[in-house]
Parts: sequence; C-alpha cells; structure tokens
Amino acid sequence: MADRAAVSGRTDARRRHDPEVRGFASDNYAGAHPEVLAALALANGGHQVAYGEDVYTENLQRVMRSHFGPYAQAFPVFNGTGANVTALQAMTDRWGAVICAASAHIHVDECGAPERVGGLKLLTVPTPDGKLTPDLIDREAHGWDDEHRAMPQVVSITQNTELGTVYTPDEIRAICDHAHARNMLVHLDGARIANAAASLDVPMRAFTNAVGVDVLSYGGTKNGMVFGESVVVLNPDAVRAMKHLRKMSMQLASKMRFISVQLEALLAKDLWLRNARHSNAMARRLADGVRAVGGVEILYPVQANAVFARLPHDVSVRLQERYRFYFWDEATGVVRWMCSFDTREEDVDGFVQALKEELAR
Repeated sequence: MADRAAVSGRTDARRRHDPEVRGFASDNYAGAHPEVLAALALANGGHQVAYGEDVYTENLQRVMRSHFGPYAQAFPVFNGTGANVTALQAMTDRWGAVICAASAHIHVDECGAPERVGGLKLLTVPTPDGKLTPDLIDREAHGWDDEHRAMPQVVSITQNTELGTVYTPDEIRAICDHAHARNMLVHLDGARIANAAASLDVPMRAFTNAVGVDVLSYGGTKNGMVFGESVVVLNPDAVRAMKHLRKMSMQLASKMRFISVQLEALLAKDLWLRNARHSNAMARRLADGVRAVGGVEILYPVQANAVFARLPHDVSVRLQERYRFYFWDEATGVVRWMCSFDTREEDVDGFVQALKEELAR
C-alpha cells in the first residue's frame, strides 16, 4: 500500500513513477519543492474570493514589491508562454513588433503563440551567445514611420538566456537606455530569473527595475513550483488593460490563490535563491566533471543551470538510454543538460561516469 496516496480509499491515486529517477532533460521535469507543497496545503480549505481577489494574491503584491520596487504589480498566470504573450500584447499596438534574439523562447519554443495569439510580429536577430546588444538591436530598430513594416515597439530579452548565458546589470541597463531612447519598451522573460540572480550574486531588482526593465515575466515552475508564473509590471505606463488581456488570453485563474501562494512560498523568504543556487552548483559540478572527459566540448560559459556540449552522436544516443536529455541541434551533435533544484551530487557523478563509459565503448 506504500505506493498509494494517503488521501482516501475512494480514489485510485497512487505513485506511478520512481521518485529516485532523475535526468538532465529539463528543470521542468522536477517535482515541486516540499515547502511549496506545504504552502499549497495551507492555502487549501474554506472559501476565498475567486479570480485574484483572495488574500494570498493581495499579499503577493507586497512580496513582489519587496523584490521589484514600490510600483511593481503582479498578475499571476498559468504558464510562461501565457506570461510572455499577455505581457507583450499589453506593451504593443496592433501594428507593433518585438525585437528578440533568434534563439529566444518566444521565437523558437512557443508554437507561434506571440504571432498567432498575440498578433505580434517578431523581429529576430542572430546572436553568438543568446544575448542582445544595442548594436544587434539596431539591425531591426528602424522604420517606425514606414507603414509597410511592423513597428518596433518592444525589445524582449531573456535572463538567463536560452543558451545558459547571463546578462550583467550593466548590459541590461545599456539595452534599456538604448531602447527607451528610441521610444521602445523592454520586456524580460525571466523563466529562470532566479538562476541569473544566483549566478550574479545580486538581487533580482539589480537587473530589472533598477536598470530600466518595464515588464517582467517571472518564472516559478522551473524553480520548484507545481505550476504558475506571473507577469510583473514594473513600469505602470508601459502596459494597457492588463486585467482584460489576461482574461482574454485565457490566463485568469479562478482559484488564483493556489498560484499566488506558491509564488509567496518562493519569494517571501529565500527559497527562490536556495533552489537556484543549488541547481547552478550542480551544473558547475557537471561541467567540471565533463571537462575532464576527452571527446566532449562545452560550447558556452556555464553561468546558470544549463550545460551545452558537443559529443559524438552515437554516444549521445546510447547515453540517452540511461539518462534523459535532449539534443539541442542533432545535426551538429549539440546537446543540452539541465540541472534542477532537486539534482543530487550523486546524480551528476553517475551521469559523468556513464558518459565516460559510453565514450570508451
């Protein structure tokens, strides 16, 4: 009976997986942190007003302002794509366009949602490391008076980037100053914002509201939550009709307290930072172990919780039979290994040993 959930004999809830199995495919694969689950239980029971009028969502505003300044306003949503699309819709006109890196999640991994749901034009720029610069932005920041071209209105950056690299506060300040001087706004996709802050060893405000970011998509799922993210408006003048757009975008949770209390559990104290520091440390341990193995090339600086590497294709295929991970570019043999808040040292060491064994075959 140990595999059955301790809830009720009237359900068929039971454990259907091995909780000892861990891989390196995605930090989305991890479960929820026990402290988050405990917070969910505390928020359960009784009735609370629906659609964000509950006491947990009210308190979340105070918590967010402690991190992102007195003007910050949180709009909890279900997922990261919802946060990004809703935020970008609120920041643009119908004829607006968003400048982003060619590797950006909004361009590569959101199934065209910004275009098809948000009605936005994405103006993408190739980058060597996933990071935009003022010069790279200027490749697409033009033609505002040309009615034949979508109007650049927002620069969207990701912190940390999809390639695992981290912007410094000065780099983001330069982007914000450059964008604002051209009457554009800045959106930050913070799916892994906690990992970036842990890597830089600075508060999250140091590279968001303090340097000019207008709107933030705050990510919690990859850092220990069950589900849920939040749009955080840092500059109230940057958005229009956020409440209406969230509802129209199907991102308004009726039982919002269960998203808000998870964000509170992460952010009210230091759980967000503890989790991020651990996953970053496991990625560094993995990178250090891999560097000692001949036949593997690490492609980008390991600054957060991701390791990008190139190794022989057949080795990757065999290794995938032992540990789950993804090809980033199968044609060139590039793979991505992600660490999570629950990755253990023995998981990393076992993976490195398995890699050695497969390379030796």
